[in-house]
Amino acid sequence: MSKWMHSAMFAAATLALAPSAFAQATPLKLAYINSQKILAEAPGRAEAESTYNKEMATARAQLQQMDDSLKGMVATYEKDAPGLDSARKEARGKTIRDTEAAFTQRAQDLNNQMQQRQADLARPLMDQVSQVLDQVRSQGGYSMIFDVGAQGSALVSADKSLDLTDVVLAKLKALGPPKTGATPATTTSAKPLGPAQKPAGVTRPKP
Repeated sequence: MSKWMHSAMFAAATLALAPSAFAQATPLKLAYINSQKILAEAPGRAEAESTYNKEMATARAQLQQMDDSLKGMVATYEKDAPGLDSARKEARGKTIRDTEAAFTQRAQDLNNQMQQRQADLARPLMDQVSQVLDQVRSQGGYSMIFDVGAQGSALVSADKSLDLTDVVLAKLKALGPPKTGATPATTTSAKPLGPAQKPAGVTRPKP
């Protein structure tokens, strides 16, 4: 299962804690869920991820186009360089350096844009899962609900009757996909574009 928004979603939703749990004299009532299964089957997740992947493909295509353009400029410069005087070499070199800087900035902008887009697409599902978890905890009288699917989970053995994963999924499926009000990115990602760098394989000319 893709982990494209796992960490963002369950930062707030994997542990539901009753405010007065530790003040009560009665024993704590505990349960657990498997967030990986919930994410794999939650209504709307596949659609949100598909949208994200399509928009990332468009962003990556833009980066590839910029990379190809800059490589072409460098190749042309290197071909023409022997016949250029120092002033023209300097002018052509500056144009390439300016273009490289503009492309680097655009790559950073795209990276930031897609990170925000990822958060926008994940947020409705995050909110819906969190609401359902709170509802299940409250209705069942549970003090805490742990997540055995979270990275670094320390729970190694548990009574399967305490597993509320299917209960949470049933409520999510009854609700259907969450409403998404997020506006599509102007140029639209499962992996972020990464830190801004000059397009790969390009070495700026030295006039």
